[in-house]
Amino acid sequence: MNCKNKQKNRYVNSVVIVAVLLTATLFAVTASPVAGAKEFVQPTYEFSTNYYDAYGEPDLYVSVIGDTEFERGETAQVRVVLSNRGVLYGFKAKTYVDTENGDHAKSLKELEYELLRTTAFGLKTEMVSTTDYIEVDPITSIQTLESLYPGVLPDDPMSFAITISDNAPAGTYMLLLPVSYEFQSEVEMTDGSIVRLGLPDLDHTTFYKTRNTTLQIPVIVEPAAKFVVSDVEGELTSGQSGVINVTYTNVGEIEASDAFARIVVMKPLSSDKSAVNLGNIAPGESKTASFDLAADISAVEKDYGIDSEIKYRDEDGDLQFSDNIIVEVPLKSRDAGISITTLAIAGILLMVAYMGYNTLRKAKKAK
Repeated sequence: MNCKNKQKNRYVNSVVIVAVLLTATLFAVTASPVAGAKEFVQPTYEFSTNYYDAYGEPDLYVSVIGDTEFERGETAQVRVVLSNRGVLYGFKAKTYVDTENGDHAKSLKELEYELLRTTAFGLKTEMVSTTDYIEVDPITSIQTLESLYPGVLPDDPMSFAITISDNAPAGTYMLLLPVSYEFQSEVEMTDGSIVRLGLPDLDHTTFYKTRNTTLQIPVIVEPAAKFVVSDVEGELTSGQSGVINVTYTNVGEIEASDAFARIVVMKPLSSDKSAVNLGNIAPGESKTASFDLAADISAVEKDYGIDSEIKYRDEDGDLQFSDNIIVEVPLKSRDAGISITTLAIAGILLMVAYMGYNTLRKAKKAK
């Protein structure tokens, strides 16, 4: 072949390659996979010819569906979508062919197979928490995808269950999503010798590489007022009424406006007034509520746990309720100091003394 014909053939090859490149993106997004992931043991290099090397790999991203802000103590589903933005940058010819033999058709077919280089196969993900304040449900922590094509989103999002600790400080936390996958690193066209392997219909062979990447998912714990009981003063006596002073402290990050403390008492305790106005409680501030309580005569001597809560309005003016707060109230029996037996004996002794005194006085008068 003379120099002029060679230049002509190279020009034709260049036009064909450019045309393939222009349609690569559209093909990768809309077409069905030309070749599946590893369906059998791949033949070795000695049975195939590499006409082109393709450049580009899968490029994975993650996005969250819905709100990423959660409250303390909340158990929620984090729904995420993996996307592939891999781009095929180009090709490099590895084996020279001309347009007048069957190798040219094979080389063009290899270009078609090379388009799958940016597809991720056999994806495995595992959501990992980087803090003790957020727990990922181990049942949902590991999920898989068979494949992920560039520009094509999965049919269903991945859903991971998480639980936010009641003690989690407000702020942004990062959940990690390690992803492992495979992509085709090389495609080569086979020849007639592949029949010896019992694969007469296999016109190409594909070689794969493994990649690992770690994606990040931000989770925001919303600032809120949070209350604890910092002090309890007073005690109750069975059969009597008393005042219990309960001090609440706002250990949260925002002010609680128009706050009311409420207690819920059950027998053997009772209260005529169960709610007390505390006003506004700034972060770090404490307010004391005084509750009038009564205890039945049959109340057993011990510490009673009384349920309480704070009702307040947040920064947006919305009505909020705190978590249940336990107030420990000590109660003692009315006869804890002097027993009934002791009182009875004391009464008998007083009666004996009184009768003896009267007898002695009468005897003196008789004389």
